[in-house]
Amino acid sequence: MGFVAWIRRVRTASGATAVQIAESVGGRRRIVVHVGSAHTEAELGLLVERARELLDDPGQDQLDLGLEPAAPRTTLIGRPGVAALFGEPGSPVQERRGPVAPPRVVATSSRVLYDALAAVFTDLGFDALGDEVFRDLVIARIVEPTSILDTARVLTDLGVRPASEKTMRRTLARAAAGEGPGAYRDKVAALCFTHAVTSGDVSLCLYDVTTLYFEAEKEDDLRKVGYSKERRVDPQIVVGLLVDRHGFPLEIGCYEGNQAETATIVPIVKQFQDRHGVEDMVVVADAGMLSAGNLAALEEANLRFIVGSRVTKAPLDLASHFRWHGDAFTDAQVIDTLTPRTGRHRSENNEAVKVEPIWDRDRHPGSWRAVWAYSAKRAARDGKTLTLQENRARAVIAGEKATRTPRFVKTTGDARSLDEAALARARRLVGLKGYVTNIPARLMPAGEVIGSYHELWHVEQSFRMSKTDLAARPMFVRTRDAIEAHLTIVFTALAVSREVQARSGLAIRNVIRQLRPLRSATITANGATQTIPPHIDPDRRTIIDALTTGKTQALSE
Repeated sequence: MGFVAWIRRVRTASGATAVQIAESVGGRRRIVVHVGSAHTEAELGLLVERARELLDDPGQDQLDLGLEPAAPRTTLIGRPGVAALFGEPGSPVQERRGPVAPPRVVATSSRVLYDALAAVFTDLGFDALGDEVFRDLVIARIVEPTSILDTARVLTDLGVRPASEKTMRRTLARAAAGEGPGAYRDKVAALCFTHAVTSGDVSLCLYDVTTLYFEAEKEDDLRKVGYSKERRVDPQIVVGLLVDRHGFPLEIGCYEGNQAETATIVPIVKQFQDRHGVEDMVVVADAGMLSAGNLAALEEANLRFIVGSRVTKAPLDLASHFRWHGDAFTDAQVIDTLTPRTGRHRSENNEAVKVEPIWDRDRHPGSWRAVWAYSAKRAARDGKTLTLQENRARAVIAGEKATRTPRFVKTTGDARSLDEAALARARRLVGLKGYVTNIPARLMPAGEVIGSYHELWHVEQSFRMSKTDLAARPMFVRTRDAIEAHLTIVFTALAVSREVQARSGLAIRNVIRQLRPLRSATITANGATQTIPPHIDPDRRTIIDALTTGKTQALSE
């Protein structure tokens, strides 16, 4: 007995159009397989194409004409009462006149990643700028830092129609324009401050500086040759960054490349205070900011500070300890004492007194409070470093190495010798780390001073993010306005990246690496075009939910 198989469409109770393969055997209809239910013309085209593939299976004894199939366009089953337009429900597939091409993928994009980052951008309040192009430039900077010309490619890959180059440059001009409540930098900084206060506090802020160099031959008013941590001789700029205790950015500043790092902290901190009306705060900075002028300026501004001290100050600060206890230290030992502001105030810390003085602003006007901590682990590391430096010095003295004069090499005339005294002094101080502050012990114990200083890794990490993940350089700009606009983009991108990390518990590069491969596909089928979202596994769904709902997740790197 013969049978006939065909593709059947039927309207479901939910209003969808079901696609089935049915067969007629001996005058009776039987549903062979339910292919799926469609809600759009494109979905219907895909399901019908799949049904045809099933019918063309060799096991169905279908004729193979060896031709590229041209799928006739089909339509959704309409509501009851519109059968005259779409055919009777349950009828074989209704085909419109004129074949259309088989389903094709016309584009793919990482729209899931874009939408997740845009959600964080909006949650931070940056949408108040009312500038979608600025938002797109920030997101592109996070995903794949590149030039303004290449940004269009990145945005297209993210499923966003990019603005023209001219529009992007106009946006950068707005981002660089002026100061005050209407300026982009000021608006972004105000929103960052609001977020930091809402999610935590800004009673303790961390400050650090870095340099960004330019591959240029000539200097100008901003880009100048200066001290470079990377030992470069290219024109550069100095960038100062103030963040909260979690590394979330609060203020950024740009200075001439030959500006001393110590001269940047006070202007940026005062700018932060003036912008937000903050009076009572603690500023933490590394030893590079340790200068009498800096500390005095911070004191005059009624700011409390914690800065790293230099180990060379230990003999003077710990003179009493060395006199009464020698070089003996115990692991995790903490000594709370004074450090003179200048040499003429040395008498405030009398080494003849065995007990260390307790710093008081009124009784010790010429000194700051100093906290010194000893670590056996640090001592072992310092000792190893000194041994390497000693061996290098001996090799130079012996003529085995012809290099610039290293540490611990003393030159007398044409003769070189090992500076035994300097080496002995250095070995005496291994394991020590000092901290200078103007916060009395009654307000902040020594352990809290040390712990607060150790939060500096957050700002250092933020700088690493800016210089690597966000590629603050190379900069494809040269004028001051363009550089300021670039830093505004980087500053905003850093805020979004920090919030992404806080919510997901993952590094920003890890988040991008996991979400960017989730590709949405835009297909054309049955004469219609539709974008189909990607399959999202539970782990990536957790990341996306963390970013879009703002709930912090404890995820593993």
